[in-house]
Amino acid sequence: MRRLLVTLILIAVCAPLPAADDLETQMKTLLGVYALVEQNAADAVTPDQALYQGAIPGLLRKLDPHSVFFDPGQFEQLKKMEQSTQKGFGSVVSLLPGRVIVLQTLPGTPSAKAGLSPGDEILTINGYVVARLDLEQLTQLLTMARQQQAHIEVMRPGSARVMRLTLTPEDVQSPSVDRAFFVGPGIGYVRATSFDENTVQELKGAIDKLGGKRLAGLILDLRNNPGGLLTAAIQTASLFLEPDDKILTVRGRNVPEKSERVPSDAAPYGCRLAILINGKTASASEIVSGAMQDHDRATILGEPSFGKGLVQSVFPMSEGTGLALTTALYYTPSGRSIQRPLAAEFELGGATAHPNAQPVFHTDKGRPVTGGGGIQPDITVYPTPTNRLRIVLDASGSFTNFATEYLRDHKVGVDFEVTPELLDRFRVFLSQRGIQPSVGEWSSEQDFIRSRLLAEIFNQALGVEKGDEVEAGRDPVIQKALEALGS
Repeated sequence: MRRLLVTLILIAVCAPLPAADDLETQMKTLLGVYALVEQNAADAVTPDQALYQGAIPGLLRKLDPHSVFFDPGQFEQLKKMEQSTQKGFGSVVSLLPGRVIVLQTLPGTPSAKAGLSPGDEILTINGYVVARLDLEQLTQLLTMARQQQAHIEVMRPGSARVMRLTLTPEDVQSPSVDRAFFVGPGIGYVRATSFDENTVQELKGAIDKLGGKRLAGLILDLRNNPGGLLTAAIQTASLFLEPDDKILTVRGRNVPEKSERVPSDAAPYGCRLAILINGKTASASEIVSGAMQDHDRATILGEPSFGKGLVQSVFPMSEGTGLALTTALYYTPSGRSIQRPLAAEFELGGATAHPNAQPVFHTDKGRPVTGGGGIQPDITVYPTPTNRLRIVLDASGSFTNFATEYLRDHKVGVDFEVTPELLDRFRVFLSQRGIQPSVGEWSSEQDFIRSRLLAEIFNQALGVEKGDEVEAGRDPVIQKALEALGS
């Protein structure tokens, strides 16, 4: 009960405080309800259930969808995520219905130490037969396996012997900048999947590897980047903006207004810049994109971003718990809010639901930009629409399966090409598995099929980064960015 009282007091401190008499009355009511539930409920109720899963989430649910309470386990996981460290085996796999194929193992990780290699097929995991599981079940099984020692059975291409391996999960450093290669003469491509404490060092290292200040242009891919640390976003923006340029402003009810600027000693890269965004680009990614757009520093391409411009302050609490609470809003240099309007059920006094009084703002060069709903791209580009044949080929895992079979008997290098003969062999492979596209479908999809085959073969033979280089060649957003950069 003492622990319960401490937590209830913390709830009261975090909540908007009513008058003292009202607060005392409400606390007595809450304690009375808990006592009745504890004594009379049909099923036993623990304080953790009543508070961690009931009272506290109920309080926060009325604020906004991003204020969250973390129990001890969740809070520990959050701290590890901020460090970009998580338990795992250090391998990249392709998940297909009933199949798990290894595409890459990272040096020094449990997968590499155990002897896993690209192309290996995992047959069982802790006694579960992979062939009997669908994609959702496989995902759940792999997630559970990373939490403890895993016993797997593996079939290697070209071998009939089943290998039995044991993998012990370790803290694996997950790089936030995971791709860096050239997509055109003097034009580099870099992808950042999150913003954490190492992002700016990784980003700078990737850019320097491609040529640094000698680059003619750079494409920074922030698609599907959910954000992360504000400091990482500020540091990233400072790699490209001029000293003393404003990056963002923070405003909140009990938070003093504060603007973040590029340090006076910054030495930014001066190459032409394009930034790619989509509906899953959020938070810190939108701060970087918005600052670049407002200062006319980069061309923004893709789809409108998610629209998460709420300042989340994390408060450590008793018993190893924590609270992520919305305390303010982010505004771009021109003054527009990144936050999209919230649903009507969130009672925030109008400040968050309608963060901008005006709909249009202007960049440094006077270009109109809109606020209050994410970052709108300068050039809208949507992914290539799919069709029946592409859906069937991807859902059946045909490209991955064929690549695995092909690599059992062939070695490939960086100069490997998909020949007409290989396309014919793939068509026979499909026919043997009941997939028989019409002549018209096959002819119209030749370029797509050739590219996907090459990418999957490279994934397993040379690593997923090499496969991504192939995919970049048919990515419509990347190709439009090359046009915008004048390549």
